[in-house]
Amino acid sequence: MRVFGVDPGLTRCGFGVVDGGPGRTVRIVAVDVVRTSVDDELAIRLMHLADEVEVWLDRYRPEVIAIERVFSQHNVRTAMATAQAGGVVALAAARRGLPVMFHTPSEVKAAVTGSGRADKAQVTTMVTKLLGLVEAPRPADAADALALAICHIWRAPMQTRMAQAQAKAAEMARTHKLKLAQAAKNGGRTK
Repeated sequence: MRVFGVDPGLTRCGFGVVDGGPGRTVRIVAVDVVRTSVDDELAIRLMHLADEVEVWLDRYRPEVIAIERVFSQHNVRTAMATAQAGGVVALAAARRGLPVMFHTPSEVKAAVTGSGRADKAQVTTMVTKLLGLVEAPRPADAADALALAICHIWRAPMQTRMAQAQAKAAEMARTHKLKLAQAAKNGGRTK
């Protein structure tokens, strides 16, 4: 599975592509940080980001996009910029029919470090080790994008099994309700 991980941001947006192999093996394909100028208008910055996303989608052909879910931040302006950047990425993926998955920062931290409360340095250290890199990806946005991709690769099989189990349970519940309704209709007799 090839995953394009995105740590959304308007000034710095982390991009990382990771391939997942058998078991929990992961291999880096590409990593970078896209920057936009604070001097440019918002629409121009979003267009620049969208153009870069398109280049990466063409070049690396991911199967799924993993984006960090925006969470409540004290700085509303930063949260808005992060959400706008994530929206641009999600839109580009949707136009190509690519699935988009959102992961919270604590899910990503827990997946790569074992603790949902890990700090950025711990995430960077683990990403470096997991991908067998000689040096840590810099800035932290790059490491975070790779961590998002790794998180999705490791969580996707479990999420698929959970969705299948939920669908099966829902079908069993529907069948049971139909039998109960039929029994009530037949005066308590089932066929």
